[in-house]
Amino acid sequence: MIEVRRTKRDDPSEFKVTVTEGSTQTRHRVTMTDAVYCELTDGAASRERVIEAAFAFLLEREPKESILSRFDVTVISRYFPSFEEDLGRYL
Repeated sequence: MIEVRRTKRDDPSEFKVTVTEGSTQTRHRVTMTDAVYCELTDGAASRERVIEAAFAFLLEREPKESILSRFDVTVISRYFPSFEEDLGRYL
């Protein structure tokens, strides 16, 4: 289960993400600027939904324990170049 809560509504927005699998959890802090949000979705999904979809994308590629504890959503493309192109499948 992926739980996303926005903690900072400024630009960039900050989100607290908790990933639960079985009896274990990981916690993450993720930021996303307004410009990146618009670029990724053109406003078609909520910011929280974009972060949830980003984590679904990541979890298909690596265990939750391998996901950075603090990062900006743009970092995902550095590790997985297809992220922006594939994100729509997770929204």
